[in-house]
Amino acid sequence: MGGKYSKMDPMEVEVPHINNLLKRDGYLKPYEREIRRRYACFKDFLESIEENGGGLENFTKAYTYYGLNVQPDNSIICREWAPGAKQIFLTGEFNGWNRDSHPYKKLDYGKWEFVLPPDQNGMPAIKHLSEIKVVVENHEGCKLDRLSPFAKYVVEPPKSEGTIYKQKFWNPPQSERYIFKNNKVPRPKSLRIYECHVGIATSELKVGTYDNFTDNVLPRIVKQGYNCIQLMAVMEHAYYASFGYQVTSFYAVSSRYGTPDQLKRLVDRAHELGLVVLLDLVHSHASKNVMDGLNQFDGTDAGYFHAGSRGEHSLWDSRLFNYSEFEVLRFLLSNIRWYMEEYQFDGFRFDGVTSMLYHSRGIGQGFGGSYDDYFDMGVDTEGVVYLMLANYTAHTLNKDAITIAEDVSGMPGTCRPVTEGCLGFDYRLAMAIPDKWIELLKHVPDENWNMGNLVHTLTNRRWMEPNVAYAESHDQALVGDKTIAFWLMDKEMYTHMSTMSEPSTIIDRGIALHKLIRFVTHGLGGEAYLNFIGNEFGHPEWLDFPREGNNSSYHYARRQWNLVDDDSLKYKYLNEWDAAMNHTESKYGWLAADPAYVSTKHESDKTIAFERAGLLFVFNFHPTKSFADYRVGIEVPGEYQILLSSDDKIFGGFDRINKSVTFFTHPEEFAGRRNYIQVYIPSRTAILLAKK
Repeated sequence: MGGKYSKMDPMEVEVPHINNLLKRDGYLKPYEREIRRRYACFKDFLESIEENGGGLENFTKAYTYYGLNVQPDNSIICREWAPGAKQIFLTGEFNGWNRDSHPYKKLDYGKWEFVLPPDQNGMPAIKHLSEIKVVVENHEGCKLDRLSPFAKYVVEPPKSEGTIYKQKFWNPPQSERYIFKNNKVPRPKSLRIYECHVGIATSELKVGTYDNFTDNVLPRIVKQGYNCIQLMAVMEHAYYASFGYQVTSFYAVSSRYGTPDQLKRLVDRAHELGLVVLLDLVHSHASKNVMDGLNQFDGTDAGYFHAGSRGEHSLWDSRLFNYSEFEVLRFLLSNIRWYMEEYQFDGFRFDGVTSMLYHSRGIGQGFGGSYDDYFDMGVDTEGVVYLMLANYTAHTLNKDAITIAEDVSGMPGTCRPVTEGCLGFDYRLAMAIPDKWIELLKHVPDENWNMGNLVHTLTNRRWMEPNVAYAESHDQALVGDKTIAFWLMDKEMYTHMSTMSEPSTIIDRGIALHKLIRFVTHGLGGEAYLNFIGNEFGHPEWLDFPREGNNSSYHYARRQWNLVDDDSLKYKYLNEWDAAMNHTESKYGWLAADPAYVSTKHESDKTIAFERAGLLFVFNFHPTKSFADYRVGIEVPGEYQILLSSDDKIFGGFDRINKSVTFFTHPEEFAGRRNYIQVYIPSRTAILLAKK
C-alpha cells in the first residue's frame, strides 16, 4: 500500500466528492483523514493497474490470458500463475495422462506458459469436454494434481471415482454455442428481488436444472411482480450443502444444474421477461479444497491467499484472499467482468462483506454504533480497497450495474460512490430486519410487540444509502432456523391448511401476521425489497441439502410448488398477497420514493401509520381490537380510497372492509400532519390508501 498517493499527507489527497459525504453527515468530519487515506490506497492500485496491468480494460480480462485459450489458428495457449511452483505440466486424455510430456515454460512474476499446437487435422489438440489436469511440482519434488483456477467447466465425478471434481475442456463448436438474443434490462427505479436457488427450484427429489428454472420458475416470478432475480450458489462448489459458499472453481458455473450454455439461456430468457439478473458473488473467501479448489494451487500455503493464520477464516473453515497481491486482484476483478460479459449478469450481491472489512472478520465484534469501529486499526484496508475497486470495475463496465453488500456492521459510506471516498455499493442488505422478526416470533407474544421498537428497526438506516429490506432470506430458511410461516403456524400447517378443514385460530393468526410482517417491511424497511424462493406463499419446513447427517435426502432441498398450485390450500392466499404488494408497488413506486414519514406508532392500540410516495399505510397488529373511525394523520388533503386490504377474502381475510367506501380528510392538525382521516381498521389487518 506504499504507492505515490498513500505516501502523501492524506489531507492533500484529492477525493472528488468527499464534501458531499461530509455535508450529509457531519459526524464523519473527524475521520476525514482516514477516508482520504483509503481513497489514496485505491488510487495507488488503480494507477498500478494502468502502469503495470495494461489498464483496467486489459487487466480485467485475465480469463483470456490465463487458463486454456484457443487461438484463431486452433493452437491452445495455456498459462497459470503459480509463484511457488518448481515446475508445471499439463496432462489429460489428450496425452494419455502422461504427467511429464507437456511442461510449461517459466515466465517472470510467477507466470507459466505452454503452447499446444493444433492436431494433424488443424483442430485443437484437446477435444471439447476432454478431461485435463494441471500437475504442479513443488520444491520438494512432489507432483500434485490440480484444476486450473481459470477452469470454465468442472463436473462431479461418478460416485465410483470418488469426490474430486474433474476439469473438462469447454470449447463447443461455434454452431452449438448459445447466442444471446435479448438486450439487458434498464435498471429499475424500484428493485423487487426474488432470491432463488436453481437446485431447489423443483418439487422433485433431485437437483433442479437451469432449463427447469428457465421454463417453469421464471414465469412464476414475473407473475408475482418481481423485476429482479438474485441467483444463489451458481459459482461452482464441490459441496452442495454449502449453499454455494465454499467456492472451488470461480470461473465455472455449477455443472450440477446443467451446462454454461443452459445458464446463458436462463439469463437471456430472464432479460426477455424484463427481469434484472444478479449473481451471488463470493469473493470474501474460498473453499479449503486442494485437489479441486484454489487452495495450495502452487504447492504452497500462499498463492491466492494470505499465508498462515491470516489466510484462514476460523468460523467458516475456509481460505482468505490476499487482496494486496496484484495477480489476486487480476483474478477477482476479471471474475466480475467474466460474469458480466460471458453470462450477461446485471450485477452482484457481494457475500460476506463484513468479513472483508475487518481484521476480526466480524467474529465477536459487536458494532455498537460508534464511528471509531469503522475507522480504527481494526479495519482491514486491503479488504476496503478491494471492494472499492470491485464496485469501480462493475460500474465502469456497466453504468447500470447493481451491487449489493451483505454487511452486518453498517459501515458509513457503504452505499455511497467511490468518488466520495466510500465503498461504492448501490444497496446494502438490511440484516437487522429479519433478525428482529425472528426475535419477536421466538420470544415475544404478538400482543406484546413494541410498535416503536419495530418502527425503529425498520427505519434505522443511513440517509441516502439505499437498503434492501426483507423479512427473511435464505439465511432464515436454512435448517437450524425456521421460516416466518413455520414460526407462526408449524403446529397446524400439516392439518389445517386446507380451505375445507376446521377453522384454526393458529392458521388465521399466522396468515394475518405473515401478510402484515411482509407489507410493513416492504413499505417501511428500505429502498428495495427481497423475498427468498417459496417464502412468498409461506413455504412450510426448512431448507436442508442432502448430506451425511440426513442420509443424503432431497426431501427438504426442493420447493413444493404443488402446495401453492392447489386451489384447495390456503398457501394461495399468501401468494396472492405477495403479488398484490409487488404489483401495487410497481404502479406507485414507494421503494424509489423518499423514506416514509411515520405519524403513528401506538403501543396500546398496536397500530402503525405512515405516508410514503403519496400513499397512506395503516397497520393494526392488535390480536383482538378493531377500530372504527380510527384517526390517522395525513399531510395532503383530499378524497382517499383503499388500494389494498389484507382482510380481503382473496388474501385469506374476513372481508370486513368495504373497499368501495372513500374517505375525506379533515383540515385539522393531527399526529404532526396538517390533516387527518378516519378509517376502519380491523384487528391484524393492513390497508393502503391513495388519493382518488
